[in-house]
Parts: sequence; C-alpha cells; structure tokens
Amino acid sequence: MTPEARRMRILHVITELGTGGAEAMLYKLLQATDGAVEVRVLSLMAGGSNARRIEALGVQVDSLDMGRGRLPGPASIWRMRQVMQEFLPDLVQGWMYHGNLAAWLAARMCTPRPRLFWNLRQTVYDIRRETKLTRWLIRLGARLSPAADKIIYNSEVSARQHESAGYAAGKRVVIPNGFDVGALESQADARESVREEFGLAPDALLIGQVARYHPMKGHLRMLQAAASVVQSSLHAGFLLVGHGVTPDNMDLAEPIHAMGLDDHVILAGERVDVARLMAAMDVMVSASEWGEGFPNVLGEAMAAGVPCVATDVGDSSSVIGDCGILVAAGNPAGLARAIEDLLALTSEQRNTIGLRARERVRQLYSMDRIAALYMGAYQGGTR
Repeated sequence: MTPEARRMRILHVITELGTGGAEAMLYKLLQATDGAVEVRVLSLMAGGSNARRIEALGVQVDSLDMGRGRLPGPASIWRMRQVMQEFLPDLVQGWMYHGNLAAWLAARMCTPRPRLFWNLRQTVYDIRRETKLTRWLIRLGARLSPAADKIIYNSEVSARQHESAGYAAGKRVVIPNGFDVGALESQADARESVREEFGLAPDALLIGQVARYHPMKGHLRMLQAAASVVQSSLHAGFLLVGHGVTPDNMDLAEPIHAMGLDDHVILAGERVDVARLMAAMDVMVSASEWGEGFPNVLGEAMAAGVPCVATDVGDSSSVIGDCGILVAAGNPAGLARAIEDLLALTSEQRNTIGLRARERVRQLYSMDRIAALYMGAYQGGTR
C-alpha cells in the first residue's frame, strides 16, 4: 500500500469509557466511521460499558489504569508513550478536560508530531461551581489550547463560554451530538412492558428524567415539580433513571418521602435499556440548572418520539425547537406547568409532537450527518 493510500490513523484519548454522553458519542462516531479511518482508543481509567462496546467493533482499547481525579504518574506516561510509538497516529483526538490534556501530552511524544484535536462538551456558566481540580484543568487547558489544531465543541454555548475563559478562539469547530434514529424508534412494545415492570397502571401517564445524580442535573427541582403535578394528576408517575439515582440515595429518598411522593416516583438507577424506557414515556424532562452543552437526553428522547420539557441551558433551545416546551432553569413551578400542559393534551396530540421531534432529529442530528462533519474536520488540512 502506498503512503497516499494509507488510511488516516486517529488515536482517541478519553477520560473513561462508562455510560456518559461523551463516551456514548465516541462509540457512535467509531461505529459510523468504521473502515474510513484506522482508530485506537486510549482511556485514562480502566473498564466501562462503552469499552466493551468499542472493542466489539474491532477497535483496540488501551488503558492507563489511572484512578479518578488523579494526574498521570511515571507508569501511565510510559504506557502512553508505548501506545504512541506502536500506533504512530496522524491525529490525536482528546475528549473532555482530562482526556484533552492527556492528548496534548501524547502528541508531544511522536516525531513527526501528529495533529491535535480537542473535544469540549461542557459549559462554564460559573467556574466556582466546579471542583478545585476541574477549575485547575479548565485554566490549564486555556493556556495550552493554542497547541490544538482544532477544538471541537458540541454546542455554541460551550464554544463561547470556553473562549471567554481564555481558550483559543481561532480553533473553534462546532459539531452537535448525533443520534441513530432508527435504533431509538424501534421500541414498539415499550409502553406496555415498562408499565408492567414497574407496577404502573396500563393507562398511567409517565414522566421521565434520565440523568446521573449531580446537583447540576436538577433532581430536586424535578421532585418539586412532581409534587405539584401529582396534585392535579393522580395518574402521573415519575421515572428517574441514572447513575446514583437509587432508593439508597438519601438526597433523593428523603425529599421524596417528605413531599409525599413515595407512590409516584421510581428511582431506577443506571440502566442499559434507556431507549426502551424513553419510548414508554409520555413526557421527558431535562431539568438541568447548569453545565449542559448539548443535552444528549433531549436528542435521544426526541428521536424516540417523546415530547420534551427542558430548562434553557446550553443549546437546549436550538435542539428542542418547536417540539416541546422550554422553561427557565431553577424554576420548578415552570417545570410543573410545562409538564401539565403536555399531559393535558390528548395522546394523539402528544404523538404528533413526538413525530415532529423525531423528524427534527433525523434532519439535523442524524449520526450519518454528524460523522461526516467529524470526518470533514479531520481531513481538512494538515500541520
């Protein structure tokens, strides 16, 4: 094979390969670009459900076995150097703050030096809300950002906020998240089976929130909204899904009991069948108060044909369009009113909104379209 015919080699460097949005997006990108480029993945931490999924695609996954919140030590740096010398990538793509900095370090271990791309998916509404380590990483990233050839953001809000925080403005590429609409809409029996699984009446109205437990995700606001909704609709049930969203989480269990919601709120924890659960919902809520760039959960719910209520953070307004209701962040009364407005519609009216939402995702955020944007960025010039 001549050098001109060799496929581009891309090393993806990511913090971890659990169930987060960045990890899922990397998996979908690798799946959509299979065969177009030669890829390898380097994860700072070991394990994770998406590590197994990526390996099932035939992609080699290496790990530095770093602990959470740790900086790379001599053994990790040595392993990183081994991977770089074995693979000799043309381009190193970092994902998230830790992964971006590790990608910067990895790129400096090769001669000739590969191109360096970063991927930023967070927003920076108030850096004081971040942990001390994350604040340090954000500031260090700003200082090092001129070394990146391109910085891929998944939202316009994230790009503007990071550039205001000192990230190099001339590096910006905005590529939103992508979704496999076909996979998310093929859940014909979900409505009945999910209600049966959780002991709900067949005609119960189901409102969902899919988000890991974190203050920025607005779980308490969601529960406050739920308390208002159940007063007007005793048939309403709330299904909360995500890492840490479990009955043994007292930050959730105690307010649920105090608000009299024990019979109305289900804490389902982390699930692998999120598409099935979403397809069973009448309304999906994204109650985040800060930190969102492009909320994956909105695109997934819309692709599943579910009307959405979302707080106005990140790019939620441009994602949801006219296929749901937008409310101010930190406003449980507004959330409750929006949920009640959608529940007051007939099932046919909600289905019409859901079909419109699905078509919006198909046109703007299909994974084929998003993968083509990534490939265009990767192939768009050299150092």
